[in-house]
Formats: sequence, C-alpha cells, structure tokens
Amino acid sequence: MQLKSACRGLISAALFSMMAAAGLVQAAGTAYVSNQEGGISVIDLAKMEVTGEFEVGGKVPRGLGVTDDGKTLVVAVRESGDIALIDIASGKVNKRIKIGKNPEFVRVRGHMAFVSFEPTSKLGPPPKGDKKDEKKDGGKEGGHDDDDDDKEPAKVAVVDLKKGKVLRNIVGGPETEGIEFTADGKRLVVTNEADNTLTLHDIRTGKLLKKVETSQYGTRPRGIKLSPDGKTFVATLEFSNNFLVLDDKLNPVKTVATGQTPYGVAFDRKGERLYVATARAKALEVFDAKTFDKIKDVALDAERCWHFTFTPDDAQILIACGRSDAVVVVDTQKLEVTGRIADKKLPWGIVTWPRAMGSLDAN
Repeated sequence: MQLKSACRGLISAALFSMMAAAGLVQAAGTAYVSNQEGGISVIDLAKMEVTGEFEVGGKVPRGLGVTDDGKTLVVAVRESGDIALIDIASGKVNKRIKIGKNPEFVRVRGHMAFVSFEPTSKLGPPPKGDKKDEKKDGGKEGGHDDDDDDKEPAKVAVVDLKKGKVLRNIVGGPETEGIEFTADGKRLVVTNEADNTLTLHDIRTGKLLKKVETSQYGTRPRGIKLSPDGKTFVATLEFSNNFLVLDDKLNPVKTVATGQTPYGVAFDRKGERLYVATARAKALEVFDAKTFDKIKDVALDAERCWHFTFTPDDAQILIACGRSDAVVVVDTQKLEVTGRIADKKLPWGIVTWPRAMGSLDAN
C-alpha cells in the first residue's frame, strides 16, 4: 500500500510538471520554509503568501525535505538533535528520530533520509551577534568556527523513514555541509567546509571512495549539485567567490568566478542554466550550464540569501533570505524580482510540493 501511494505521488508530480511545461496550469502547490527562530512557514504558491506554520517542538529548524508521497515533511532540528517528521495534512509532528548534535542538511530519497550532523558543535539558536553565524553570513569574523577546533569529522546519518531509525552513520570531513547523490543513486558526495574537501561515499557500506582537495581551486566548499544529465557536479566555494566544476567521476574541470560568498546552487530542470545564490553580493547569479558563461546577476536587495527553489511549474524561483526575514520571488523568464513574501523568523531553507529543482532538493 505504501509503495502504491509513493508511486501515485511520483506520477502526480510528473503529470503536474508536464502540464506546467505545456502551459496548462498556473503556478500552484506549496512551499515550506524552515525558520531558525520559529517553525516551518507554509506558503500557498497560487497566492504567494504565508498561510500557516508548522511547529517543530524545538528551536532552529534548518534542512528539510518532502517524502515521495508528499505526505511528510522531514526537518532537521538543531536544538533537539533530531529530525521531526511532520504530517503535512495535520501539521503535527508524528515522529522524532534522534540523529546527533547539530543536524543541518537533509536530503530525502525514496523511504530514506540523509542528514548531516556535527558531533562537536555547540547547541542552541544562533544569536545575531554569534561569531559562527556572522561568519556563515559572510561577516567580518572569518576563520574557522570556534566550536570546531578539534576538527572531529561530521557525519551523515542514513535514516530509514519507514522503520523510524538510523541505519548507519557515514563519516565525512569536518563541518559537512552539502549532500548530493551520484547519477546511479548508490553514492553520496558531500562538501566538507573546514578541511576544504569533497568526499565520495558508498551509501550501503559508508566506505570512503574518493577525496577531492579543493584548496588549490578555492576554500570552504558548501553547495553541491549534479546536473540533470548526470555528467557534471558543481560545488560552490564560499570564501573564494567561485564555484568548481567537476565531471561525473569528481575530477575537477574548471573554476568559475562568482560574486561574494556563493552558497546555494541548482540547475534548472532542462539543465540549460545554473543558478547560484551569492549572500554578500545579494544576488542570484545565472550561468549557461554548458559553457558557464554569466547570463545575468539578479539583484535581490536582501541579506543572507542562502537557499532557493523553483516553483513546481518552473515559472518562478523563491529564495530564503534570512537576515531580511523574507522570501524573495524571481521570475525565471524575465530574471527579475517580482515579489517579496514576509517571513519574520530568520528563514533558512525552502522546498516545495510537488517537488521542484532547488538548492535543497531536485525532483
């Protein structure tokens, strides 16, 4: 029954996408925004306004994803060191699964969730004067996090959502940030901020298969995304104001300059364009996904814009801009800001249902 339900959800999302591409539907669906000083904002994409909020029973929700059937939202909650499984229909948490200290990034694939966490990090919400938060915002502090001096590797918890338990932990590098799958779905690529590496791991065994040192290309790798054709990875290098292009075997190919502090990254559905959120440059930068020539810098006039998602019909992009307490809306044809949705609780990440391309997800 669960398998049939999941298949129906996938078919529904696929039909929606095809109808949208044919111009048969208006922008519709729902976006979910994690707020570091609140819960999960619910945005009606037809109205482009916040229509509700899900409580997570703890502070500092960050990474999030939607299950294949569209019924459950999986949210990493920093203060409680777990993931909350929220029933979307009721808005209530129906299960919590312990992960470890500082869970951050979430990817959902099938009935599995992959959640990065940092055993050495301090808990608690980030006050606006916090050095770590300033540094992650591209502030003046710079350097490495004060709470990661011993450089203990971070981990990625592999969670069976049906069984409600962690199956294994994959050991990454210090401060594992981004997570992406290889084209065959059998391996994970993760970005490790503190030691400037990308690491490739076998999902089934957790074995480290390859390590790519990024220092000669740039420092502090954060976002990581695979192109729709499965041939190219792109990793943003936050402190070097560029991104690294790699082939499907994680061999570096070239670097491409960006504005200040690039983080969130995503291809469009067709693999024709690449989008990069540059926090201190306050822009969404658009590149040709084949040549990586710059197409346009879309000025956002907003602070700490890290993560973003397309709408399910691909007509708009929604960017969570934490320090501006807003979600900025960009038209994908005009490449212009067309709206701002107030979100007063330090928005961090954003995903949609039906699923769409984005820095935290890919449909």
